[in-house]
Amino acid sequence: MARVKGAMMTRKRRKKILKLAKGYYGSKHKLFKTANEQVMKSLKYAYIGRKQRKRDFRRLWITRISAQAKVNGLNYSRFMYGLKKAGIELNRKMLAEIAVNDKATFAKLAEQAKAAIA
Repeated sequence: MARVKGAMMTRKRRKKILKLAKGYYGSKHKLFKTANEQVMKSLKYAYIGRKQRKRDFRRLWITRISAQAKVNGLNYSRFMYGLKKAGIELNRKMLAEIAVNDKATFAKLAEQAKAAIA
């Protein structure tokens, strides 16, 4: 049986890494070893970033809801508790959207929350 050399697969693997490293600064987009290190680190950052984005958006939504709830005389936790007691099932993303764009509707929700608590 003939001996198989690995040059073709090696080149393919290296080209794949260098393609991922396109646009990196300095030798990180030219040299395989440094490019490989940076690509591995970048993929790790991207993975972590996907988790952090979810946290960051949730924090933003809570901040927006809290600010509008305070305008209507409730704090965030009492507002959310009141909505739950009133049977209003809106997620934080939608509540934040209402808080920013439709303050009158948010005020009605706050009134319903107050009524459910009292």
